[in-house]
Parts: sequence; structure tokens; C-alpha cells
Amino acid sequence: MPTFVPRLNHLAEWKQDLVIAFGTWILGVLVYLSGMHVLLNGKDDTPLWIRLTELTVLCLLQVLRRKVPLGLLCGLVVLGVDIAFGPSLPIFVIFTDFLYATTLYGSRRVSRVMIGVAAVGTLAAVCLALLFSAQWRTAILVAFAFLPFLVTPVWWAANVRQQRDIAHNERANAVQLATIGELDRKAAVAGERSKMARDLHDVIAGHLSAIAIQSEAALSMATADPKLSRKVLESVRENSVSALEEMRAMIGLLRADTEIEPTAPARLAELSKLVESARASGLAVELGAVPGRSADLPAAVDLTAYRIAQEALTNAMKHAPGGRAVLDIRSSGGILTVEVRNDLQPGRPGDGGTGLGLLNMRERAAAVGGTFTAGPSGGRWLVRAELPLEGS
Repeated sequence: MPTFVPRLNHLAEWKQDLVIAFGTWILGVLVYLSGMHVLLNGKDDTPLWIRLTELTVLCLLQVLRRKVPLGLLCGLVVLGVDIAFGPSLPIFVIFTDFLYATTLYGSRRVSRVMIGVAAVGTLAAVCLALLFSAQWRTAILVAFAFLPFLVTPVWWAANVRQQRDIAHNERANAVQLATIGELDRKAAVAGERSKMARDLHDVIAGHLSAIAIQSEAALSMATADPKLSRKVLESVRENSVSALEEMRAMIGLLRADTEIEPTAPARLAELSKLVESARASGLAVELGAVPGRSADLPAAVDLTAYRIAQEALTNAMKHAPGGRAVLDIRSSGGILTVEVRNDLQPGRPGDGGTGLGLLNMRERAAAVGGTFTAGPSGGRWLVRAELPLEGS
């Protein structure tokens, strides 16, 4: 469909030019028949058929009025012939349309040249009138009588062109703003999807991975140690309930037509539950330094620190089952540092799996203006995040 638009516009322009040409030809014929076409004093001895031929040729050339500068040059030829026989009003009036079209449809350079030509032509007309006229008053009147044929069409076309350029720029700006708005919308959607993916990953990889590991441990010790098996199953149930609550809260946020009681996000105050769940999975977790009053932490930093600790312990449970891990969280100099160190087992890469866990931790740290590193360190796998407390 868009490929036909230029053709339709071109056809409409041709129709418009044909209507203009036919209308001016009718008016010119009426002027010639009425004898009101003489511009200079005296009788017009030029045969009527010559005048009508000039008029017809010039009106036919109006179809080329948008072809700059071809239309103007052809019109100048007819104007020169008319001046040779004696200037007539219809030819001069129609020629002003060529001046108008050249200024309007030509390039910017051509438009500026036409404005200069109009200015120079005005001065030349006044000078010639003063030079060849016996009385200076008559010369000035004659000069100003010819000025509208040169100045008015160029001035009018320049104003129309200026308004057209302004409208074009406004449309271009509107298109650019719409494009920027669409890009912002897509970026916002992509950001929300990434955030949702991180949250879902935390719920699934954290709680459900713990459930799977603890269930396997419970099955293996069901007959050997019933008391310990019961404790593991209680941890499985607690993880299941927590996962369901977080999933329910997220689904409630995604559904605009559902009113659901808001659920408080996980915080470092609940770190003991996270550690107990990891210990129930068979991981020997040593809890190092922990901030004394986590309630004083910014909410975003508090949640980020909890999620990073959760993901790091989950990775330790998956890649170093039955091993040892140390969780250390300390605050110093306006920086909250989260460190998780766990044993590396042969044949189990520290960053195994899809790698989404490390990516999510890095994105969470960057979201609050912090830094994140993970990798082997002194024969152990080290996860370290530094989260600024100011401006979070």
C-alpha cells in the first residue's frame, strides 16, 4: 500500500495543475476578447490569434510549473515573445504563477535565488522607469504598477514554503517522539520482564531446589534416623509454603483485576530460616558476621542482600552437597558486603548449570549501584557483593 502513495500524490498534482491551466486560459480569453489586455498606452495592433496562441502555449506550460527550472525557462520564452509584440496583461499575470511555483517547489538554493532576483528586479524596474520616463512621478507609478507581478508571487511562495517546512519539522519531531516513546515502552517492558525473571528464578531456584535436595535426604534417612527425617520434612514444608506465598504475591501483582493483600519482601531478618533450610539439606553452614539491626538498612539493599545470600547458598547446595559454606554479611563505611564461601568438589564446576543464578545476582547488585564478583578463591568458591547504603 505505501508504494502507491507517491503515485497517487503525483496524479493529484497533475490534476491540480490541469485545473489551474484551464481556469487561467478561460480568464485570459475573456480578457483578450474584452480588449482589457493592453498594458501600455496606444492601440494593440497584434492579431488576436497571436495573443490567443501565446496564451494557450503558456497555459499548457503550466503543467510543467513544478518542474524547476524547466517550467520557468519555458515561461520566460513565451513572456519574451509577448513583450516583443507588446506586453499584455494575461501573459504577465500567468507568468507570476511560474515565479510562485519556482520559489515554492524548487530547492532551498533556488528559493533563495528567486528572493534575490525579486529584490534586484524591483530595483531594476524602478531605475529603468526613471531612466526612460520624462516625468519621475510617472516613472515611479509605472514601476510600482509592475512590482506586484514580481515581488508578490515570490514573497507569497516564500511564506508558504516556510510554513510548510515548519509543519514538516513538527511532523518529523512528532514521529521521533513517538519512536522514542515506543523504544522507552519496549525498554520498560524488557526491564520488567528481566525483573520478573530474576524474582521467579529466586523462588524456583531457591525454594524448589532446596525442596528437591531435602526430599532426597529425607528419603535416604527415613529408616535410619526418623527424628532427623522429620526435621528435614518440616523444612521441606516450610520451603514449599514460602514458595507458594511468593508465587501468589507475584501473580497478584501481575493481575490488575485482582486485589490481594501485599506480602512483605524477604529481608535479612529472616536469614536464620534460610540458614536452617540449607543445613537441613546437608550443607554445613557457618554464619559469620551479620548486621545487628537489619531494619535500618534500605529496603532495596536489604532485599538484594537476602536474595544474593539465598542464591549463593542454593548454588552451594547443588554443586557442593554435604560440604561446608560460610556466610558473612557486614556493614562498613557505607557499604554492605555479602560473602559466601563454599567448598569446591572435584568434577562439579562452581558456576555449573545455566549460569542464570550468577547473572541474576550480578543484575541485582548493579540495580542498587553495587558490584558483584564470583569465582574460585583459595581452593573455595567465593561469591562477594558490595552494596552501597547511600542513595539506594
